[in-house]
Amino acid sequence: MAADVKDRIFSERRIRRARLVSGLVIFLFMITHLSNHAFGLISVSAADEARRWLPFIWHNPVGTVLLYGSFLVHIGLTLRSIYKRRSLVMPKSEAAQIILGLAVPLLIIDHIIGTRIASGLFAFRSNYENIVHIMWTKSPSDGLRQSIAIVILWAHGCIGIHFWLRYRPWYQGLTSWLLPLAILLPILSLLGFAQMGRTIASPTFLLSGYPGGNYDPTTLTAEATHTLRIIQICAYSAFGLAVAIVFFLRILRWMKERAHLITIRYPNGEAISVPRGFTVLEASRMAGKPHYSACGGKGRCSTCRVQVIEGEETLPAAEPLEQRTLTRINAGPGVRLACQLRPKANVMLVPLLVAMPETDVDPSNYEAVPGREREIAVLFCDLRNFTTLTETRLPFDIVFLLNRYFGVIGRAVEESGGRMDKFIGDGAMALFGISGSTEDACRQALQAAARILAGIDELNRQLAKELSTPLRIAIGIHTGPAVVGTLGYGAARNLTAVGDTVNVASRLETVAKDFDATLVISAPVARLSGLDTSASNARDIAIRGRSEMLQVYIFDEAATATLNLATEAVPA
Repeated sequence: MAADVKDRIFSERRIRRARLVSGLVIFLFMITHLSNHAFGLISVSAADEARRWLPFIWHNPVGTVLLYGSFLVHIGLTLRSIYKRRSLVMPKSEAAQIILGLAVPLLIIDHIIGTRIASGLFAFRSNYENIVHIMWTKSPSDGLRQSIAIVILWAHGCIGIHFWLRYRPWYQGLTSWLLPLAILLPILSLLGFAQMGRTIASPTFLLSGYPGGNYDPTTLTAEATHTLRIIQICAYSAFGLAVAIVFFLRILRWMKERAHLITIRYPNGEAISVPRGFTVLEASRMAGKPHYSACGGKGRCSTCRVQVIEGEETLPAAEPLEQRTLTRINAGPGVRLACQLRPKANVMLVPLLVAMPETDVDPSNYEAVPGREREIAVLFCDLRNFTTLTETRLPFDIVFLLNRYFGVIGRAVEESGGRMDKFIGDGAMALFGISGSTEDACRQALQAAARILAGIDELNRQLAKELSTPLRIAIGIHTGPAVVGTLGYGAARNLTAVGDTVNVASRLETVAKDFDATLVISAPVARLSGLDTSASNARDIAIRGRSEMLQVYIFDEAATATLNLATEAVPA
């Protein structure tokens, strides 16, 4: 019973949450601290005045315990994560996050001792006048080190926030606003520090002594300096000892595990021998074998999943985190997550998502991702009776006609805020909502449909003498979850979407042809967009692979006039 309670209290989920909360507390402190520094661009007194109300939450016993407790918890959990890793081979982004995290204590220990501890033990006035005087005039090297610490701590926090929020749909829409703020705040802070330093270093600026300004208030007694020096040595030694213990324990574990190697084999004959306790993903990384893991090995996606071929009976049962992900994707027998599976005996398996070699992927390309699930809107459109239109035409005439037609669709989609996915024969597929809300995605898709229909009408007028019959188009729109990622090879790689939502949208375009209609949209699209469907024909249709009927709204050419009116005020 006690063991169960302990497991619940110190579960991996709770530990990750503690690390996240402690990191957020530190990040909030950094926001207030850097903002306070920025007031130095006005004056030293303005920075001190802002210090009374901007970071006031940290200048009380509760705030102090919360802040420094968060520092200790975050550092402790970082060291724990280093110990828990079976291999130090990891993506560069994860390595940078850990290295920055370990560098922070080394850079800020002196600052904490010289401000909070000195103030508490020896009544040292840790105001901006005194602190900047020390760092700018008396010890510029300390000022440089603390400036570097600010940049590193801020970068560490921003990377952590990004890893936490990167899969939230709303976050993608805010990145264009958050990135400039993330760059601007530390710059303003450093400029404020420099401005205060120049002001205090001026011969006309007198430090506030006790009393009368006739001595340097930053000078401590020899006894106080000696005491702070001892505290400094103890702090550095404690941190260094903690890091050394972590790596010493890793070495002990490695020596113990070397006596209990297991072999992970693949159907192509490749085999990887690793100590028992390694995850399959860690084994792949250690061996240099490409292996997808979109979430970084945290069990939040299924891109690292593998099919166990031999040795399934010896595998440990899936933990709740892994089981939830497997249940969500309706995983079949023998399917496990490589980032969570720790084989205890020899096993044969095969990755279900085969990764490209790293050299084939441009790491600077934002779209070079294995896939992320998002709520999007998908539009399919297709020309009717295109074969009849082209039977008596020369190939170059067909190319001309298709290019004009594709131009209408492409402009309509882009002007509405969507993204052209692909052209297939005389059909096209477009995506909406890759960044932004689902409601906006549905409105943009309807706006694109209205523009496509208007563009086709104009094209018919322009080519009236060239066409035996006017061009007619069928459009289908559906919204829902889909996996958005980069597919293809070499220069033919592009961002696309796959999943049931895409299949349904394609089916709705076919339904539009079956009912001789111009546009068919699903009920979720109508609901989320707020479109008036009174002029449409509502029907329930069967979708292949689905047991439930899907309600759709069918618009003929006359009813699309209401669509134009409804989308005129929708922003692209």
